[in-house]
Amino acid sequence: MTALGAETHDELVLLLDARVRELVRTEGVDPQRDAGVVRRIAEQAVREHDERSLAGLVAPVTDADGMVGELLARVSGFGPLQPFLDDPTVEEVWINDPTRVFIARDGRHELTNLMLTAGQVQELVERMLKSSGRRVDLSSPFVDAMLPDGHRLHVVLQGISRGFSAVNIRKFVLKAGRLGDLVDLGTLTQSAAAFLDASVKAGLNLLVAGGTQAGKTTLLTCLGAAIPGGERVVSVEEVFEIRVLHPDWVQLQTRQAGLEGTGEIRLRDLVKESLRMRPSRIIVGEVRAEECLDLLLALNAGLPGMCTIHANSAREALVKMCTLPLLAGENISARFVVPTVASSVDLVVHLGIDEQSVRRVNEIVAVPGRAENDVIEVEPIFERSRGELLRVGGMPPRPERYERVGIDLHQILGADR
Repeated sequence: MTALGAETHDELVLLLDARVRELVRTEGVDPQRDAGVVRRIAEQAVREHDERSLAGLVAPVTDADGMVGELLARVSGFGPLQPFLDDPTVEEVWINDPTRVFIARDGRHELTNLMLTAGQVQELVERMLKSSGRRVDLSSPFVDAMLPDGHRLHVVLQGISRGFSAVNIRKFVLKAGRLGDLVDLGTLTQSAAAFLDASVKAGLNLLVAGGTQAGKTTLLTCLGAAIPGGERVVSVEEVFEIRVLHPDWVQLQTRQAGLEGTGEIRLRDLVKESLRMRPSRIIVGEVRAEECLDLLLALNAGLPGMCTIHANSAREALVKMCTLPLLAGENISARFVVPTVASSVDLVVHLGIDEQSVRRVNEIVAVPGRAENDVIEVEPIFERSRGELLRVGGMPPRPERYERVGIDLHQILGADR
């Protein structure tokens, strides 16, 4: 422990955590089943600590309620949901109402036999948000938050969601950290992975498209891992999800407004801010709205980057990239946006989930930079046919960039292996 009265918040948490666990063991409490008892024990431990602080023996707890919530999350986990969060085969957990708790395993939905009460759901949500520092209330009925283990929490408050609050927990399950891992999982072929790796090293701009749970963020993570270590990377996301080991990587995330309605940090703000941080690359977790314009302007100015977008095909992804910037204002027109997209995006990678619930790359297309009648031309490089991702003849733009980093593009794009 540090000098008297100088304990940091983390040290206080560890001290009180140890005390709560000691009392839980002494009373023979199951922390996952008896969260109410654990709360009583945590309140007792915090109260005893505060009494000692009055005598100057320890540092005081500045936020007793917040400390109790943090201790409850650490010791008791997330109660009846914790077994699903601990199960590595479970990909997502969601609550439609307290008596209907679902999980996704291997891409398939299952209705569990877990029965909760409305009070339990409310307490679980409060406990999860305590650990994230975010909130949900009548003035802000939606929230995205990150749980301690990296899982993503989304809550829609009752009133917006009919009958009960709707809760989704998308688990962070890192099955692939590099493109080679996706080859092992059957998402990519070896030659397609080698081509994408070479394209990242060459500094091309990549757009990763697909539906929900298609594996867009995982692929973005693997593409990010291919960025040379000597470059500075800045990524912006709504909630931290991209996990890349890189020596010079700065991650930024959005922030919701406070109780006074101020302090909100939007994704668009972060894209603009990232440009002031001397990036060699910019990564946007997902473009959904007017931040697409700011990303396009950055890419068009010569800053390499990549992002994800929801779309049903590579061509539809480009159409959406042309539509989203129009949300930025009436002075933004398709006459400006379409040629900007055509000249800024180099490759589009589209993912999907097949009938066996396996995530697959369905196509990799090149964007040569030409547009006619507001339609952007594309050249397929790889396409999935009869279950196989095959080389189909197209060539990527900017071949000089491959040459600049010593990559033989024709060798990379040889016969599919």
